Amino acid sequence: MTKEETLLSKRFIELSNVAFHRGILVFTDFLNLNELNIFYGITKELHTVRYQAFGGYESAERQMIAFIPDAFCYDYQSHYPIAVIKIKPVNHKFADTLTHRDFLGAIINLGIDRCKVGDILVKENEAILFCHEKLTDFFVEQLTKVKHTNVSVTVETLGDFTYQPEFKMIKGSISSTRIDSVIALCCATSRSQAVDYILGKKAFLNGRLIEANSEIIKENDIISIRGVGKFVFTGILSHTKKGKVFVEIKKYI
Repeated sequence: MTKEETLLSKRFIELSNVAFHRGILVFTDFLNLNELNIFYGITKELHTVRYQAFGGYESAERQMIAFIPDAFCYDYQSHYPIAVIKIKPVNHKFADTLTHRDFLGAIINLGIDRCKVGDILVKENEAILFCHEKLTDFFVEQLTKVKHTNVSVTVETLGDFTYQPEFKMIKGSISSTRIDSVIALCCATSRSQAVDYILGKKAFLNGRLIEANSEIIKENDIISIRGVGKFVFTGILSHTKKGKVFVEIKKYI
């Protein structure tokens, strides 16, 4: 581990101990895939409490970890300090074409630490932003423009929020369900390029860094490739006469 990774690991252990000794829910900030991978690598050292990852909606990439003391037995998910911010142009007719990068840039330009912000879902020039609940008033008052477009900001409580992700279906024949073969199909690329994603530490399986290209993918596994996208391996549809498997994958869009 690097010095930063070691410090982060110690922080996770510290938070779990606080939850245990004080008997309260304790949350991290939003963690990216690398940070989540570090967390999953030290979970055996968390002897005192349970834990749960959540980012505001099912399958969120950036997530908070909740450390849950044994005495805490009611619905803890509703207690996550996560707010849902909706951002949209004041006038769609005169709005720029706004991308994830534009929304994120506008947020960072306000001086917000990335760890206080979760996923940003963009559709038809509008965005849904997950952030720490303490930032809601700040965003309502200060986030007035994205790119050159004037925007309005509204807040929705996490309990009232619903989100149904959209998918593009990918089907194809691969030699096996090894991770490199599956990634090659996901990304419409070669197996050598898929291996490069793995060696470059850009590929994650269910939030954990993939370290070997021989790993076998199972039904409903979630694959994330940094800079490319997120995919769900829905399973094998059939076997071909040449010994290959015909599979189906869902890509988040």
